[in-house]
Amino acid sequence: MAEDDKPQQIPSVWARRRRAAEQPGLSQEAIVREAIVMLDADGIEALSMRKLAARLNAGATSLYRHVATKDELMELAVDEVFGEMTVPPAGTGDWRTAAAEAAASFRATSLRHPWLSSVLGQAGLAYLGPNLMSYSSRLADLFSTAGFPEPSRAIDSLLAYVIGMSGTEAAWLTTVARSGETEAGLIARLMPAAQQAAQEHGNLAEGYAHASGTEFDPTGVRDAKFAYGLEVMLDGLALRLQAGPPPTA
Repeated sequence: MAEDDKPQQIPSVWARRRRAAEQPGLSQEAIVREAIVMLDADGIEALSMRKLAARLNAGATSLYRHVATKDELMELAVDEVFGEMTVPPAGTGDWRTAAAEAAASFRATSLRHPWLSSVLGQAGLAYLGPNLMSYSSRLADLFSTAGFPEPSRAIDSLLAYVIGMSGTEAAWLTTVARSGETEAGLIARLMPAAQQAAQEHGNLAEGYAHASGTEFDPTGVRDAKFAYGLEVMLDGLALRLQAGPPPTA
């Protein structure tokens, strides 16, 4: 077989044989756990195989025996984090309540790991990982049991909302953390500039004026925004469920 005719290796940690541990105390699991600690603390930009090896008191070469590239490391980290998400068992109650609980779990996990939403489309074939596969399967069971003729479309719609909202929220909270201030304190300091920028935009100016004159609870505001949008999304899915399967061409 000519060199050009050979099948190309799939660039994913889930598509190659796993190697056995070669250094006492060092394992793929330990590497991934420490990588997640670094990602949570400092973000994707701060993570490198060299820094990770130093934190583990190992050589970079030792890490590469367990994880071939940083891209593979990110696949593993994403899958590990998905293991924290919960989905209520299908058929144990109202599908809307279950879907809302699954969405809330995804959001909470994204806020604990603020780098997650930004890498979901970049982490190779992360969807082949066992935790992400299990999560997707449980969501599919939930929507299929509820009667959705195309559960994958319901899943995609729900997750698009949750990822979009939680990703933006996580980015904002990262900004807050880097400022060294409380969320309420940073908002109070930014409010005069926001009010000035909104002066010529009626509804916006009114909203900022109202916010500055009330007791502001940033966490409550973020929770309410997420809950409102989620209800709108579930209302739309409920209408689709009532309408039945789309007509065939």
